[in-house]
Amino acid sequence: MDNEALIFGLTIAEFEDISLKVCFTALIVYMLFIIGNLAKESKAGRYGTMWMFIALGLGFVGFVAKGLIQKLMGIE
Repeated sequence: MDNEALIFGLTIAEFEDISLKVCFTALIVYMLFIIGNLAKESKAGRYGTMWMFIALGLGFVGFVAKGLIQKLMGIE
């Protein structure tokens, strides 16, 4: 048997990769929900809501862009 530890039948590196993608995706969806709820409660209107999503959503756009660029360049 390998000396490499297994978690749910996956190596540690595979488990970390899948966990990062799944958990970070869930976090992004939750942040979008929070931004939408904030816009609704503040009665921001359509234009204000758009700017709230743009301004507050820029935090995770870089992470998503990094993943897309890696796939396009074949770095993964």
